[in-house]
Amino acid sequence: MTATAARAAATREAFGPTLIRLAEAGYDIVTLEADLSASTGGRQLKAAFPERWYTVGASEANMISMAAGLAADGKTVFAASFAVFVPGHCFDQVRMSVAQPGLNVKLVASHGGVSVGEDGASAQAIEDLSLVTALPGMTVVVPADVVEAAQAIWAAGTTAGPFYIRLGRPKVPMVYGDEYRFALGRAHRLREGGDATVIACGHLVAAAREAAERLAAGGVSVRVLNMATITPLDEEAVISAARETGAIVTAEEHLVQGGLGAAVTRALAATYPAPVEQVGVRDRYGESGRWDQLLERFGLDAGGVEAAVQRVLQRKN
Repeated sequence: MTATAARAAATREAFGPTLIRLAEAGYDIVTLEADLSASTGGRQLKAAFPERWYTVGASEANMISMAAGLAADGKTVFAASFAVFVPGHCFDQVRMSVAQPGLNVKLVASHGGVSVGEDGASAQAIEDLSLVTALPGMTVVVPADVVEAAQAIWAAGTTAGPFYIRLGRPKVPMVYGDEYRFALGRAHRLREGGDATVIACGHLVAAAREAAERLAAGGVSVRVLNMATITPLDEEAVISAARETGAIVTAEEHLVQGGLGAAVTRALAATYPAPVEQVGVRDRYGESGRWDQLLERFGLDAGGVEAAVQRVLQRKN
């Protein structure tokens, strides 16, 4: 299979099948769900391995406490809900019971960002990355497509320590084919370029690639990095991009404070300062609407990335 924008899938579609693969491979996994397993996809594990799947109802804080207990007893525990609820409803439990002791709990949060769509601002998690990236020892991954999501979930299930994996609701263009190999903590260079670099995660990776293709038609050469792992950040790739292209754009479906853009600018400020433009949600909450229209409205699309590249090139020059 080769990657093609004509194919589309939601990153959340990777969750259930990957849980089954982990269980079939002999990994001692347990999955907890908070009343939303039909939407996260996690209940697919129930049919194949019913003794490994539990629902706790709409009780996210209790779910995290249960996950911590099971992990302390040696299990690899996946705890899943919507991003607005995990970490939103249970940050204290995540901080105290999972992150501080460094337990083997994998938080899988679907429906991240404004692309939740018609459910509106109350259901659109745009602060979740700020919360989890603030926790020492928490590995945070935002996959670009369903192929990368499956590999990231597998990596979480086979790597010790706490994880946060953010998945999305809508079917989005696939960036990768089956030949792709996800490397935890490493950026993947999707496109070469010498004038500027776009560092993106999640749904904005496809938008970044499209923007780079548009800009190439006008003679602007843009490197595109998929920075799926936000913590630990691939600082080497960030610094190389700044040194070799001289201008950086970050792109994410999240508030500009606290997520990928904040991590990139912090790394550059400490090592190799360069002009940076951030594509993200700016000091406001979401609203109800069709998911693709919301991305366009918030500038979280190829047009928004292209405009940010033009701005950063003016600053560079």
